[in-house]
Amino acid sequence: MKVAILTMFGDLDTTYSLVNVVAEQLRMLLDAGIPTKLLVCEGCKQNSRFGVYKDERIEWVEVTNSMNGKQIQWFDYDMPTGKVHLSFFEEEEVIAEDLANKLSDVDVCIMHDILYQGWHLIHNAAIRKAQKKLPNTRFISFSHSAPVNRPANPDWPFSARFTPMPHTTYISLTYAGISALAKQYDVAEGRCRVIYNSLDLLANMSEDVKAISQKVDLFSSDILIVYAGRLTQGKKFDKVAAFAGAMKKKTERNIKVIFCDFPSGDVDSKTYKTAVKLIGLKFGLDEKGIAFTSDLGYPNGFPRKGVLDLFTLSNLYVSPSYSEAFPLTVLEAAGRGNFLVLNQAVPALEEIGKQMNAYFMRWDARNYGFDTKESYHPSEQAYYEDHADIIFRMMRENPVIHSKTLVRQRYSPQWIWKNQFEPLLEI
Repeated sequence: MKVAILTMFGDLDTTYSLVNVVAEQLRMLLDAGIPTKLLVCEGCKQNSRFGVYKDERIEWVEVTNSMNGKQIQWFDYDMPTGKVHLSFFEEEEVIAEDLANKLSDVDVCIMHDILYQGWHLIHNAAIRKAQKKLPNTRFISFSHSAPVNRPANPDWPFSARFTPMPHTTYISLTYAGISALAKQYDVAEGRCRVIYNSLDLLANMSEDVKAISQKVDLFSSDILIVYAGRLTQGKKFDKVAAFAGAMKKKTERNIKVIFCDFPSGDVDSKTYKTAVKLIGLKFGLDEKGIAFTSDLGYPNGFPRKGVLDLFTLSNLYVSPSYSEAFPLTVLEAAGRGNFLVLNQAVPALEEIGKQMNAYFMRWDARNYGFDTKESYHPSEQAYYEDHADIIFRMMRENPVIHSKTLVRQRYSPQWIWKNQFEPLLEI
């Protein structure tokens, strides 16, 4: 399969939101290993390329924007009737011939606003003429603005903005727009689909987070717990894993824990990590539910910037730590919008947690002048499951936590590719 994206960009100004939307789609296609051709306007500024637009796998193609040695001038024909400029049909013919030639090796052509915007009317008419020479090419038409009302008797070529195009699927950015989009082009709603605009949270994150994202799924889990600290028994990594396992068992949701660990002299790292994994599995996690950054290429610790970026992705922070002087990681996790679950038996955690309306549980702890030891009835598993059920409901009902989780899951390029974009290409 070979895919073309038809944009007619004159430059790649990032303030133009469509430039960023197309960039995300290019990443999806390239990540999937699909040969991709990008059609832009003749004379598109080469020095405006950035990010994925610099990827050498993209085949850049300039669509003609000149006739008889003169630049073609675009006019905004957003009315259903009127008159086009005198050279419109000659220019249409020139552009159509060029499009037919440059799309001849393409299986799917994705158009962005070509059939919608009035200033693309000449390209709208040209692609319809070119299509007659492209019997094996399917078209996908994105509309990036609210659909417009279909006029009663539009005149050609103005009617191109309201006329169905054969072998074309029409894309709305939301389900709310499907009905209006179908009415604009006078097609059945079944010919319309939804593909959300994506938000690539990784794009502005550290290279370290991008690196581990190639090895660990950071996006699909319902609950993502990030726990950072020295790999010592006092930090109770095992209790975090146990709680996560109990939450998975109780809620039957996708739960993942990422431990940003660095070695400690008081315990053998390999032995303790094995124990943590076994406890997590015992309480309900699966093999893919636990990851240590020390096993992902960072044996001596994960960079602090990377930890903060991971807190941006995570939604639950659990600290059963045995002792804390001042819990800086709690501030970091809270500052990145995580639901806090803290060990109430540790004075510093209780003090900071009360100011932040944290949820409290109890684990063994060191206090000022004495230690505490917890006992659970009827069992530690039951204690965790009872609290996990409450915490999960509180997180689901918290609009900020819910929104943060939804953006990571449902509006990530990964989800949109698998659930909306890729299936449409395979029809």
